[in-house]
Amino acid sequence: MGAALCLLSAACFGAMAIFGKLAYDAGVSPGTLLLVRFALAAVLLGLALLVRPGLRRAASGPPRKSPVGTRQVTSGPPRKPPAGARPATARGRVPAIAIGLGAIGYATQASLFFSALELMDASLLALILYTYPVMVTVVAVLLGRDRLTPARGAALAAASGGTLLVLLGAGGMSFHPLGALLAFASATTYTVYILVADTVVHRLAPVALSALVMTGAAGTLGARALLTGGVDLGFGASGWFWLAAIAVISTVVAMLTFFAGLRRTGPSTAAILSTFEPVVTAALAALVLGESLTPVQLAGGTLVLSSVAVLRLRRAGTRPRSWSRRPAADPAP
Repeated sequence: MGAALCLLSAACFGAMAIFGKLAYDAGVSPGTLLLVRFALAAVLLGLALLVRPGLRRAASGPPRKSPVGTRQVTSGPPRKPPAGARPATARGRVPAIAIGLGAIGYATQASLFFSALELMDASLLALILYTYPVMVTVVAVLLGRDRLTPARGAALAAASGGTLLVLLGAGGMSFHPLGALLAFASATTYTVYILVADTVVHRLAPVALSALVMTGAAGTLGARALLTGGVDLGFGASGWFWLAAIAVISTVVAMLTFFAGLRRTGPSTAAILSTFEPVVTAALAALVLGESLTPVQLAGGTLVLSSVAVLRLRRAGTRPRSWSRRPAADPAP
């Protein structure tokens, strides 16, 4: 289920490039796209939480296995917090981190990405951006959050090589030094974003976490719009249609499935599975925009999908563990 959620998230994110191009053709500016995307997503997620309060509760389930061994579980009633503990402060810190993920992390990453897109080809930009699965995996291993098993290493190599073939198969890429620097900064920011999100994804429900992230991003971009003269909303109905598609499919659904998948798989596996995104973008560009898929791109897409198979085989070969003794009130790691 975790792998399927990550793949669905990658497919939704992969459609955003197509929706964005169609929105640009309808007269939507990059700044307007970003602000409306996050603001509309925040409103939709906030309404969902109001209508369905149960969505605010994090789903209970088996914790992800620690790379250094299984977490010890004790039977018996849940322990009371020690005297002097400040649970309210701890609870307040998690939403603050989630808002910061959007206000600082996601808003910065998206701004860097679209700034780079104005200076360089989308294919080369994506090629630089998709260095982040390697960075996430390396940092997660160094921090002790994940273990670089042979299967995970093979999956990372296959996914990275496949992404390279998909993007190089497009051809006609032009290099721009500043654009490349912005693209690498976007990849680095997204790496930090994923690793920080992994620390709170077990403590908040996916809908609540996504709503806080979107609210933070919308707040930052809204403040920037006020300082730079506002946004232009004078485009037609087709522009609003593609903005709605970006907000619902490539933001709300994409974020919910990513956080739910991240909770189940861990940062490095989620990042590797996210390399399915450029494969979806290339396929949709062929279907919607009339672009042709080259044999090199098809080979790259097959290689990316093979990384999914490697990860699934690794999980299938792992003996399932019983978590029936885990107390219901025991907090997730």
